[in-house]
Amino acid sequence: MNSSKHTELANHAWSVADLLRGDYKQSDYGKVILPFTVLRRLECVLEPTREKVRARLLHFAGQEIDTDRFLRKASGHDFYNTSEYTLKRILDDPTHAARNLTAYVAAFSGNAREVLEKYDFAQQIRRLAGAGLLYQVIGKFADLDLRPYLLDENNNVVRGDDGKPVTIVSNHQMGYVFEELIRRFAEQSNETAGEHFTPREVIELMVNLLVAPDADGLSTPGAVRKVLDPACGTGGMLSAAEEHITALNPDATVEVYGQELNPESWAICRSDLMIKGQNPDNIAFGNSFSHDGHRSATFDYLLANPPFGVEWKKVKDAVEWEHGSLGESGRFGAGLPRINDGSLLFLQHMISKMKPAHKGGSRVAIVFNGSPLFTGAAESGESRIRQWILENDWLEAVVALPDQLFYNTGISTYFWIVTNRKSPDHKGKVVLLDARDYWQKMRKSLGDKRKYVAPDQIAEITRLYEDALAVAEDAEHPLHGKVKVFRNEDFGYRRITVERPLKLRFEVTEEALAALEASKPIQKLSNPSAFLDALRAMEVRSWATKQEAWLALKDAVIASGLTWPSGAPFNKALRDAIGVRDPEGEVQLVKGSPEPDPELRDFENVPLEEDVEDYLKREVLPHVPDAWIDHSKTKTGYEIPFTRHFYVYEPPRPLAEIDAELKALEVEIQALLGEVTE
Repeated sequence: MNSSKHTELANHAWSVADLLRGDYKQSDYGKVILPFTVLRRLECVLEPTREKVRARLLHFAGQEIDTDRFLRKASGHDFYNTSEYTLKRILDDPTHAARNLTAYVAAFSGNAREVLEKYDFAQQIRRLAGAGLLYQVIGKFADLDLRPYLLDENNNVVRGDDGKPVTIVSNHQMGYVFEELIRRFAEQSNETAGEHFTPREVIELMVNLLVAPDADGLSTPGAVRKVLDPACGTGGMLSAAEEHITALNPDATVEVYGQELNPESWAICRSDLMIKGQNPDNIAFGNSFSHDGHRSATFDYLLANPPFGVEWKKVKDAVEWEHGSLGESGRFGAGLPRINDGSLLFLQHMISKMKPAHKGGSRVAIVFNGSPLFTGAAESGESRIRQWILENDWLEAVVALPDQLFYNTGISTYFWIVTNRKSPDHKGKVVLLDARDYWQKMRKSLGDKRKYVAPDQIAEITRLYEDALAVAEDAEHPLHGKVKVFRNEDFGYRRITVERPLKLRFEVTEEALAALEASKPIQKLSNPSAFLDALRAMEVRSWATKQEAWLALKDAVIASGLTWPSGAPFNKALRDAIGVRDPEGEVQLVKGSPEPDPELRDFENVPLEEDVEDYLKREVLPHVPDAWIDHSKTKTGYEIPFTRHFYVYEPPRPLAEIDAELKALEVEIQALLGEVTE
């Protein structure tokens, strides 16, 4: 199909929007146009075998037998329809159009009917009928020629001189039409576009990086590849992956699988597969975390653009149960991220579906915002997940993308490329590639999307990715600054706790007495007021050491006829009240060792391979000689500080230049004010 034919068919379906305008919001046009497009395509696909299916159904009439398998075989597809109706036949009875259309839809096989139900098609039929639009909409789609093959007067497929069917709209071509409609609806409704639609150029680049190292293997005759997107939305990534693989090898067999939580997006994706002749049952419905639609299955390629920063509170019980009960034999054994961002749960889910390395392994590509790179302190859930991935040598690369690429967010995003079959030269290494400058400005913004990656830029990034190791080693390469290569362990660190001694002098002040009065050990005394009065009457109220202070305080209390309290709670309350932090004060001891001061406690991240005591001597002791490391509190963490590795210092402009610019602006403002006053 040439592009004009492709556009013509999409325009025909889109023209229904003119009928809907006024009765439907723009963002709701898709609820009518997409299911009717699906319905018409299915009708055209089933036309050659429609009567054969009905005859088969009559053959089994009255028999208690599951006819589904036989009817699928009769139709030649994974779906069928047993009704006598077609859209054109429904037009013959305008009065009962709604009833007959409902009956027609009900006669589809369960998998096709379920798709239309997720569009809430029955509600749209009622709504269109109530608005007096149903007959006109049916008429529009009844005239839309979406036949896959040319048929003769007997409904037989016409074949050319080469014996091949004469194609009108192939499955692949129909996919383009359907994708064009999806894109138009996404652009019409910016507020919902980002929920189920990833920009085409982002998908293309992502698939390039995912598949590029496998070009040779994919060209093998009879190659079969299974692809999964666990947050597949409308299926754009799956379609792009299929196209890319078949472009490398037209004879390759690509089986696509997915799962989607949003009913309408799921219906669109499943429709797309049905339209293209793929098995729609490969697209599972539901939450990938709590209801894994592809349990125990493994795949060659996995890719996803999961929602950014979405909490997983709704599936908290199921995820925590799997983490706690199944551990490493489950999907989430490495760790659980914070409840308000499930991004790293998606990645763990995908890693669990990689083929074992000895069976060929898998490659994974996922879109993240910046948080999964560094969020979470050492030994937090996020850090443990990063540690698990890096220590298993699965992270091949992180690619930084331009900001403002997506419809519903302008934030910076990253591709993570994960694989358990790294090439020998990549083993033990991680590539960081900075593609943030590869973008063009859009002529018209679409929501938050103001930039796009042009085709030649996609090609350049792909080449740079393939040559990353060589570029990183060649300091003279013009793109050397765009690529950095690190060892896995370079992202690990030990978070050490640096302690300093608590140093105090001791004073009895009115504030100290007020604090004592409020403390429980003092309130439990038989006569708290007399105790405090005894301290208040003291002539000397300041001491350099704790021993001097306690002796003086004890003497004053006993001299007033009271008993000196004992016990650790009392001593702690007294010290907390009269102790004053002083750099020159007495070092407080616990069992002969300096007591750490919580207010002076500090934390340092030390590279994993560096000795922490050497770090202390070099970085800390020259400034605070009495510091030490509490090794019992040392934790191991992993983070990928992408921005820091690509930071380039830009010195501020000279003050003289800034001053001259301000003076020029003052002159300009004065001139403008002068024009106003005149």
